[in-house]
Amino acid sequence: MFKPRRKRTKLSMTSLIDVIFLLLLFFMLTSTFSKFSEVELSAASGGAALAPDVKPLFLQLGSDDITLNGEVLDLAGLAPALPVADADAAPVPLLISLRSDVTAQRLTDLLVALRPLRSVAPTVLGGT
Repeated sequence: MFKPRRKRTKLSMTSLIDVIFLLLLFFMLTSTFSKFSEVELSAASGGAALAPDVKPLFLQLGSDDITLNGEVLDLAGLAPALPVADADAAPVPLLISLRSDVTAQRLTDLLVALRPLRSVAPTVLGGT
């Protein structure tokens, strides 16, 4: 037979807005705001030729180890293995070669470790 038509009730938007506000407040209070540090990079440019007595250092960066002129090191032992800066001397070129398994974070960690050292001038070699 004929069913009586049900009356539609209006939904209250107040409770929905309250729930959205509470979710927004929750996510704002639980999220972490981390400070990102910057690593200065400069494009390579044509420079003057090296003096004949200056030998560049060769560093090969892997995902787990670092090889400096054939000697295997870790990131903590890198700074003591590099030459000490003279006040008048120019920095020694440090050529950095990346293995295929190196991540961008690993390279950033290396560049951050090299930043305070004024005795070396790092140059990251491009891949082929």
